[in-house]
Amino acid sequence: MKTNSRIIILDNLQQAKGELASLTRAKSEIQRLNSTQPDFPPSLLKGAGGIDLIARRSIHRGLKLEGVNDVDANILQHEMRLIGGEAVIGKNVTGNDSDSDIIIMGTLNQFDLLVEKLKIHPNLSMPTSEYRQQFITSIQTALHSFDNPVEWTLECRGRYLTFGKRTLIMGVLNVTPDSFSDGGLYADADIAVKRAQEMVAQGADIIDVGGESSRPGSDPVSIDEELQRVLPVIKRIAQELDVLISIDTYKSTVAAHALKAGAHIVNDISGLNFDPNMAKLAADTGAPVVLMHIQGTPKNMQIAPQYRELISEIILYLRNSIEHAETAGVSPEKIIIDPGIGFGKTMEHNLEIIRRLKEFRCLGKPILIGTSRKSFIGKILDLPAEERIEGTIATVVSSIINGADIVRIHDVKQVQRAVKMVDAIYR
Repeated sequence: MKTNSRIIILDNLQQAKGELASLTRAKSEIQRLNSTQPDFPPSLLKGAGGIDLIARRSIHRGLKLEGVNDVDANILQHEMRLIGGEAVIGKNVTGNDSDSDIIIMGTLNQFDLLVEKLKIHPNLSMPTSEYRQQFITSIQTALHSFDNPVEWTLECRGRYLTFGKRTLIMGVLNVTPDSFSDGGLYADADIAVKRAQEMVAQGADIIDVGGESSRPGSDPVSIDEELQRVLPVIKRIAQELDVLISIDTYKSTVAAHALKAGAHIVNDISGLNFDPNMAKLAADTGAPVVLMHIQGTPKNMQIAPQYRELISEIILYLRNSIEHAETAGVSPEKIIIDPGIGFGKTMEHNLEIIRRLKEFRCLGKPILIGTSRKSFIGKILDLPAEERIEGTIATVVSSIINGADIVRIHDVKQVQRAVKMVDAIYR
């Protein structure tokens, strides 16, 4: 190799396709100018189809499948190895009717071949064809979503949000006397609406109105009290501002009145788990929902939170919430997920979630993340909530790079500038 040769690592599907397309154009031009040049592979010269095929042969992925029947785990391992990939399962797997975890590794093309084999394999123990298809679809969704950010337009009760073009900003408006960061500042409706106006002017796409603090150790408030706090503000924002409104509540009664007053989205910190009527409400009204993970309740969530497998457990919780919502009739395109930074998490948990945020793409939903001014930032920087803007910006930028579609923030003016810059680089 010449000393001036250059090496470029292709670490994602889009980059591989881009380099292949560039190579194809360059090689085509050489062939045109030099008829003695050996023929370039015809499949590449056919355009995107050939480029996609070769790109999928170059990108390697690993999947961990949890709770797979032992019989199926052995079949998956055998079939993946036959096509040149690799699979590792627990050493105690016996082939009996029990479950185990399996890690499958291969190129995207090998995963394509595996999927085709699974569609017709006669010995899989999956009870129904529908179950088999769900299993296959989950593999395809995980692989596709990892390399392809969510791109669709979300209908929000007559308004629209577009994902994939830029990061969306949700401005926090707590109309509570006791929120951890801005408690009491916006309890007056006039002041709250003025703050909403400021955030819209600064670039907020959504105003998230909350009437009950969910800070660690907080107690719930009554439905009547929560409604008295949020309804006057939501009504005025809906009348006076051109912006989407989300209601931050886990109570279906509060959500119903808020939607009637002009809200568009339900932001539920429990992922539809605290109120059995919330999923049906969302389905009946057609309101999009944000499903967040929480361990415990706001009262007890920060009392020694523990996980065996942090990301796996959060994904399982969110997957169950998604299934609950869709079973109730919520459209799959109207679900947003939130891993719940600070809700039953230690500082180390929060940092790991940000580092591994892209793994949540396996659920195939837009990702919202709320790191703004939170205590783990204060712990690292030794700063009070009102001085955590720089720390918040760092977590927001990292989250966007790792897959966030919406960021929930207090300091819209400052953070919006960072968001716009990181979007210019990465989107």
